Amino acid sequence: MLGNRWDIGEHGWDSQHIPKLTRYNLHYFDDLNAAGAESRRAWHHALLSRWIVENPPAEGSGWEPYPLSLRIVNWIKWAQTIKFGLTPEMIESLATQVRYLSRRLEWHILGNHLFVNAKALVFAGLFFEGVEADDWLRTGLSILDRQLREQILADGGQFELSPMYHALAVEDLLDLINIARRYEAFLPPDALAQAGNWAAHLPRMLSWLQTMSHPDGRIAFFNDAAFGIAPENSELYDYARNLDINRPLSLDEGLHLLPESGYCRLAQGQAVAIVDVAEVGPSYLPGHAHADTLSFEWSLGNQRIVVNGGTSVYGTDAQRQQQRGTAAHSTLAIDAHNSSEVWSGFRVGRRAQVSNIYSDASGKALVVGATHNGYSHLPGRPLHRRDWKLDHNKLIITDRVDGRGRHTAEINFHLHPDVQAAPGQGHEIDIVHKNGEKLATVIASCIDGIEIAKSSWHPEFGMSIESQCLRISLAGEAPLSNQTTFKWSGF
Repeated sequence: MLGNRWDIGEHGWDSQHIPKLTRYNLHYFDDLNAAGAESRRAWHHALLSRWIVENPPAEGSGWEPYPLSLRIVNWIKWAQTIKFGLTPEMIESLATQVRYLSRRLEWHILGNHLFVNAKALVFAGLFFEGVEADDWLRTGLSILDRQLREQILADGGQFELSPMYHALAVEDLLDLINIARRYEAFLPPDALAQAGNWAAHLPRMLSWLQTMSHPDGRIAFFNDAAFGIAPENSELYDYARNLDINRPLSLDEGLHLLPESGYCRLAQGQAVAIVDVAEVGPSYLPGHAHADTLSFEWSLGNQRIVVNGGTSVYGTDAQRQQQRGTAAHSTLAIDAHNSSEVWSGFRVGRRAQVSNIYSDASGKALVVGATHNGYSHLPGRPLHRRDWKLDHNKLIITDRVDGRGRHTAEINFHLHPDVQAAPGQGHEIDIVHKNGEKLATVIASCIDGIEIAKSSWHPEFGMSIESQCLRISLAGEAPLSNQTTFKWSGF
């Protein structure tokens, strides 16, 4: 679980020696509906009974609203698939859990937390019968009606601007459509209309997911993002198809701008670059934001080459701070500061604001650029401008630091662990696959060239993989500038 194994018999359900996120996952019961769950039904049945005995109401992490919401949904999903249904003790416990949740909705957190609270109430309102169940259903539907309009942007993106949380939102909406169709005969007319509106959101949301994914079919890493938390894209496409919701067509080459989200995809031949010209997230809910403004990821074919660092931990320790910081992303940092003031585990103070976004697909090359003011609090009020230009065999990144006074700037291009950097001809750096195949050559315009540094990539929670980083250092009176060119051929 999240890269670790825990023995409940030894540690219990809520040991302080277990990271908080892992404790949450112990209480989700995701395995009830995982692949191959049919072969584990007897064990699952015993585990539910054990959970009821060992987790009395209102005690421990399992009764916090977020894990409570996910468990309610998972238990009800499971109940639809097992031959003999839930035991009376399980049904009584499930009702108690829903009552407890209904009085502790996460209005103070909002975002995906409140959404899954409402989803759980809808599931419970349809699963149970009676006046109390009807009230749960009305409350859940009312919250979802408001939150869908708030959380799903016009371009289809989930407003926290994390591809991982977007994929979870897609799954949530598919689940809601699925259960609404199962209980269609019991839904009042207004609820039926609302369920139809859920389905109307999905094509744009699936298209957004595809735009924010690499040619390998998996999500890009912007803000809090990792593999293994949300379903894989292919699973979501299959789920949608089973509900008669068509997956998006394959993306054509060209420039695909997501204007409300602030992301852009450039695709030319085998090259795909996904760039961040976005705000950090909703102004009142930046908890999953990273200081990654004007970062990007780049693939050639199915091979990721330039990446962001990913996310392997939650919490408030130094590793969490490092993973949220600017230096862990493929962008530029000024005077060793973060572009947005990320602090604690899920807090952001001063935020980078993006301006002067420009895109052009009229010529042979695809161009996008933007400026942000995340460093304007520093002496001289420096601004960072970055432009990307993707041609059929090269990607040119131009960085400029405007303002006054003397500054240092560090540009990092983090490499995927499957590729390595090696000195090439002159000041060039070769990017070589671990199988020995040369993929690309890199050269920088700055006089000091490119340093090959150690880095790490965090593709899953609990996982850290050694990798490399191409680092370019600038220093002097503003303005400072550098042009980095990645070239390839015959890929």
